[in-house]
Amino acid sequence: MQAFAKRTIALSFCLASTMMTSLPAFGWGQTGHRVTGAIAEKHLTPAAKAAIVKLLPNESLAEASTYPDEMRSAPGEFWRKTSPPWHYVTVPEGHEYHEVGAPEQGDAYTALQHFTTVLKDTKASREDRQVALRFIVHIIGDLHQPLHAGNGTDRGGNSVKVRFFWQDSNLHTVWDSKMLDSKQLSYTEWTDWLDKKITTKNLKDWQALDPNVWIKESTEIRDTIYPEDANDMSYDYVYDFLPVAKTRLQQAGVRIAAYLNNVFANTK
Repeated sequence: MQAFAKRTIALSFCLASTMMTSLPAFGWGQTGHRVTGAIAEKHLTPAAKAAIVKLLPNESLAEASTYPDEMRSAPGEFWRKTSPPWHYVTVPEGHEYHEVGAPEQGDAYTALQHFTTVLKDTKASREDRQVALRFIVHIIGDLHQPLHAGNGTDRGGNSVKVRFFWQDSNLHTVWDSKMLDSKQLSYTEWTDWLDKKITTKNLKDWQALDPNVWIKESTEIRDTIYPEDANDMSYDYVYDFLPVAKTRLQQAGVRIAAYLNNVFANTK
C-alpha cells in the first residue's frame, strides 16, 4: 500500500512537473520582489551588509531581487532553458514538499541549496557569487508567493482565467502584480508602510530558515485563494487577500535577511 502511494505521488509529481514547464514563472512582480529586497536590507546584520556591499557595490537588494526575471530573455541555454524551473516548486494538494521532492531539472528548493553553496564558496568567481546572491534573494521571494508552490494542475494558477476588476487576467498574474499594483503605490511606499508594521514578535516568529516551512505556508494559503466566482474578482477579493499578500511580502523580506545573516555570519 505504501509503495502504491509513493508511486501515485511520483506519477502526480511527474505530471505536475510537465505541466509547470511552460509556466512563465515570475514570482512577485517587479514591485513585490523589490519590496522583499528592500525590507530585507533593513534587517541585515553589519557583517551581512558589509559582505553584500562588497559583492554588489552600488546595487541594492531591491535591484538584485528582479535580476533572475529580467535575465529570462537573455541569450543562452542557462537563461532560456536551465534556470526557468528554479522559480517554483510543485506540491500536489494534500502533500508536502518532502514527500515529492524536485524533478530532474531541479526547482526553487534545489536551486536555493545550490546558490547558497556557491555564495559561501570564497573560491568561486566573483561573478558566480554575484549571480548566486541575486538568485537567493529572488527565490526566497518566489517561495512566499503562494502560487509558486503550485499544485501541478493549472500551471501555478496561470490556467485559471479570471476577471479582475472587470478585465481579463489569470489568478497567477493577480497574485504576482495586479492585486498590489491596484493600490498604485511605489515599491518604496510599500516597503516603508509594511516594514513599520513588522513587530519584534514578528521578527522572532518569522526567523525560520528552512524552505520547507515557507513552502508549507504557501501551499496552505494557495489552497484557499481560488475565487468562488472567477468572473467577479474585485473589491471583496482584495479585501480578503491583500492582507495575506502583505504578510507574505513582510515574511519574505525578514527571511531573506535572516538567511543572508546566517550565510555571512562568520564573515570578517
